[in-house]
Amino acid sequence: MSGKPDSRREEMLREMGIGPVWKLRTPEQGREHDGECEQSVESAVPVAREIDASPASHPPSPTGSGHEPASIAKMDWPALQASVASCVACGLYAKRNKTVFGVGDRNADWLFVGEGPGAEEDTQGEPFVGQAGVLLDNMLAAIDLKRGANVYIANIVKCRPPGNRNPQTEEAHACAPYLQRQIELIRPKLIVALGKVAAVNLLGRDASIASLRGEVHAYRGIPLIITYHPAYLLRTLPDKAKAWEDLCFAVSTMQRLQSGTAVAN
Repeated sequence: MSGKPDSRREEMLREMGIGPVWKLRTPEQGREHDGECEQSVESAVPVAREIDASPASHPPSPTGSGHEPASIAKMDWPALQASVASCVACGLYAKRNKTVFGVGDRNADWLFVGEGPGAEEDTQGEPFVGQAGVLLDNMLAAIDLKRGANVYIANIVKCRPPGNRNPQTEEAHACAPYLQRQIELIRPKLIVALGKVAAVNLLGRDASIASLRGEVHAYRGIPLIITYHPAYLLRTLPDKAKAWEDLCFAVSTMQRLQSGTAVAN
């Protein structure tokens, strides 16, 4: 990460709609940082709270594709992608155009998880390609990341829920073995959950985004940070400032992980 915001970062921040009004304050001093993440904020990172999203926290997941969860857990990337493409484990398959497997660097340190495909994603077969995807790309650029380069993007469910509604519990459970296997294959250093649907499914419990922000959780031992979904931010502009704080918190957490400093008990 660069220590000072360059012109590209400033451009991305403007495209995100934050400009000079997005400022990060440290809890101790309330100092403001215009469009820039603090590079030395180790003391501001709360101690992580482990959440073990083990198989016992969810009921068994049906897989109408002919693959049981135990089989999915052994699949390599080609087999996993083929299994997703033919999956009929829940009712979402009936109206899908394309499954949306995920996209990006399969050895990424960063994993971003959303809720499910929208209309454009269903057409193209790639996550976050609509307006929410444009905002996500700008959010990544603001912290010197981009999709496909040390970043992988996936969703809780691989098929579009009708009318872009939230995935139902049984739909999320049916897809859970696929996402779990993706995470096992990627082995990311940090997961960023985008929105409440992703957060509650990865944590295995219900809670508000407000209560989960600003803390390092964990999914199966992997540090997990919660922030708002880009589609929500498009509708709720004031919360972009909070999302920027979350991104800076994620950067500081990744720096600690890369330096070998523990962030979890």
